[in-house]
Amino acid sequence: MYKTMILLIAILLMSACATQNASTGSPNQPPVSSPGSGEPGDSQPPTGLPAMPAGQNPYEAKPGDAQLLHQEVYLDASQLLTREIFPPQVVLTLRGNLPTPCNQLRVMISAPDNENRILVDVYSVVDANKVCAQMLAPFEADVQLGGFTSGHYTVWVNSEQIGEFDS
Repeated sequence: MYKTMILLIAILLMSACATQNASTGSPNQPPVSSPGSGEPGDSQPPTGLPAMPAGQNPYEAKPGDAQLLHQEVYLDASQLLTREIFPPQVVLTLRGNLPTPCNQLRVMISAPDNENRILVDVYSVVDANKVCAQMLAPFEADVQLGGFTSGHYTVWVNSEQIGEFDS
């Protein structure tokens, strides 16, 4: 009897994040598509990115995000890398955990302000009605900040300065 109860609980936990997604027919994970396909809900899984053209952000807000619950992410590390090409490209590397495997990463990047500060808001969204296992989901993401005119810039992630660069 005890073994049967444990087995049932394990099956329920595993199936909590394995319900079918009506739009893709795949388990409840963020739909994967090529960046810029324009379909609502398109996103890359939070596991890193291939090289992308400057200014393209696969983690930007999606059309359906207003109906989703906004939650924080748990950032373990954030780092700036400058690619020595012309014009120089700046890449923000983020590593941390999403609150659940059902959450989707969002990264909003503002244009530099009058003090050359680039503000980056990193958060997650999730369907509040979705049943999901309550466990952290690790992510690693590279987001290109783009190219900039000559000057000295500082980058702030979730209100904390994480680096600076010259362009």
